[in-house]
Amino acid sequence: MKTTTKPAPSAEALTSRFTLARTLAEEAGDMALDYFRRRSELEIEAKRGMQDVVSIADRNVETFIRQRLEEAFPEDGILGEEHGLQQGISGFTWAVDPIDGTNAFVNGLPYWCVSIALLEKGEPVIGVIRLPCDGETFAALDGAGATLNGEPLHLDPARTLQTGLTGIGANNKVPPAMIGNLIAGLLEVGGNYVRTGSAAQMLAFVAAGRVTGFFEPELNAWDCLAGYCLVKEAGGLCRPFPTEGDALLKPAPVLAAGPGAFGELSELTEACLSARYD
Repeated sequence: MKTTTKPAPSAEALTSRFTLARTLAEEAGDMALDYFRRRSELEIEAKRGMQDVVSIADRNVETFIRQRLEEAFPEDGILGEEHGLQQGISGFTWAVDPIDGTNAFVNGLPYWCVSIALLEKGEPVIGVIRLPCDGETFAALDGAGATLNGEPLHLDPARTLQTGLTGIGANNKVPPAMIGNLIAGLLEVGGNYVRTGSAAQMLAFVAAGRVTGFFEPELNAWDCLAGYCLVKEAGGLCRPFPTEGDALLKPAPVLAAGPGAFGELSELTEACLSARYD
């Protein structure tokens, strides 16, 4: 019996999606920025306490992004933080975080962003992160490199944990002692740390060389996959994030760093993940 296989997506298929992702991230960023300036009018809800909040801005910005993606590529799947997974048949799945860093957003801090990723067969092939308050667009396309506002990004392999800052993320699903131990270990080896509350923003900063690495013990796909694409295309390394089947819907540890810091940061984080926190 003769079988046929679906042809691989053309370069044009990726390029057209990349063009839309950049445009859409900036338009969604403008929409979110308008809400940010009117944040006193927003109704804020707590998902699991005030460490994890959501606003009408998150939901409306994601709806805007979804509608535009559905109009342009109706066969693609879409996974979003606020409205879940819509299966597709094209082999492409978008992962969208409309406002990553909502806690900072609702408190008037600029540490938030719009994150849009595209997966092909489970691998992130497009990553766009827009920082509206800074007017910055980080963009990456598989095999074509990473850019910041159109300028290429290339990580310096000489940067180590000791010559820069390490981004650390935390949430209320993670034992506080785990983060405390990680910070202690980082300080003991001569490093230092920073936390903004937006994993996607931190990963964009890794790709730009502003921080040498980033780690958070438990994150979802929409938080990290755009950033993973950026870091890899800038010359960095990432801990694998499970994306096959139902794994795409489950949180997992996220680690990304420049080539000079990845090994040492991996050792520190693995020690924290494997420790007991009874």
